[in-house]
Amino acid sequence: MATQLPEREYDDRLDQIRGRIVDAEADAGVWFGATSIEYLTGFDHIQTERPVCLAVTPESAEIVVPRLEVERVEPNPRIDAVHHYHDYPGGRPIALAAEMLDGLGVESVVADADGAPGTMGYEGPSLSEFVAVDKQSWVTRMRWEKTDAEIDLIRESARWGNLAHRYLADYTEVGAHPATVSQRASMEASRAMLDTLGDEYVARTRGSGPAFAGYITGPQTRLPHGHTANRRLQEGDVLVTGAAANVDGYHSELERTMFLGEPSDEQVHYFELMCEMQEIAIDALGPGVPIADVDDAVRDYVEEQGVADLYQHHVGHNIGMDGHEPPYIDQGWGDHCESEYTSYDAEDAVMQPGNVWTIEPGLYTDEYGYRHSDTIAITEDGIEWLTYFPRDLEGNIIDVE
Repeated sequence: MATQLPEREYDDRLDQIRGRIVDAEADAGVWFGATSIEYLTGFDHIQTERPVCLAVTPESAEIVVPRLEVERVEPNPRIDAVHHYHDYPGGRPIALAAEMLDGLGVESVVADADGAPGTMGYEGPSLSEFVAVDKQSWVTRMRWEKTDAEIDLIRESARWGNLAHRYLADYTEVGAHPATVSQRASMEASRAMLDTLGDEYVARTRGSGPAFAGYITGPQTRLPHGHTANRRLQEGDVLVTGAAANVDGYHSELERTMFLGEPSDEQVHYFELMCEMQEIAIDALGPGVPIADVDDAVRDYVEEQGVADLYQHHVGHNIGMDGHEPPYIDQGWGDHCESEYTSYDAEDAVMQPGNVWTIEPGLYTDEYGYRHSDTIAITEDGIEWLTYFPRDLEGNIIDVE
């Protein structure tokens, strides 16, 4: 049972970054993205209008934060110095970042962005107004292949997501409101998770948690990103569920198409087509497999079955610290890797051990939607299922009494 990322993982990540800085003949690497900063140092924060800037050199790591983050970041053993400004817009965060870089003897940097993102109304100068800036996406690319320790956390997330989903199914009944069923299932799973893990559980500022389960229902399911409508559950409803848990900032994804009462013949038909689509995708997974080929295999099947117009999105995406991470299992991924808009190459167009995918091809009719999602890791010689709630029709029918 893994509940926390080992400290050595952060050291290994910084070592890799420092090697890339040297290879790039740059003075420093700079990051403004909250997820990248957390990935490299373990310092988690919510991206707001108050910029945070991490600078890493071959010898040290320093950070600029708003005053309100100082006490949270100072204990971090991987950050050698903390610089702070009072707040935005009264402070001058980018100018302070430039002063930090000057103090480190930095004249040029490779950065994830030329300044802080325009989050929550932030508007500020570019970093290149103060120092020479080249672009890099090193951390984004490093996150594609998870280490064994990261996969352990995603596996643990799947364990608690499964429990939350079980509670969701157990508490679903005609006349209940989806919002309150979700709250009850999430609370019970979170209670069990916290009681079991105790002090080992790490609550990340940036993440949700501990455990969550909910669904969209009835007509909302025909929309891939429907919302929880203000309607009570009715016999005959199709439900598209979602469950996950946050384990030290890592996530899994479990989704099921369920039926409140016996489904109609038409509903069974689309359910079975959807399950076959997912099985085709999963059978196609493996190390060295071109990513685009998996989506192509599903598209071939839906065209053969005459339901291509009901297939509205690609097969899936990588998952880890964020719910959606590249690469994406999409028919255009190979071309994307070779385009002028990315820094990817041919090796990035194929699946690698350590990729963790959500496999979730769906069908969406005028009445209802049908989608399962499972989280699956690519191994050296195949795949490992991380989610495990029943996928068959019988296991996804909720009896109506």
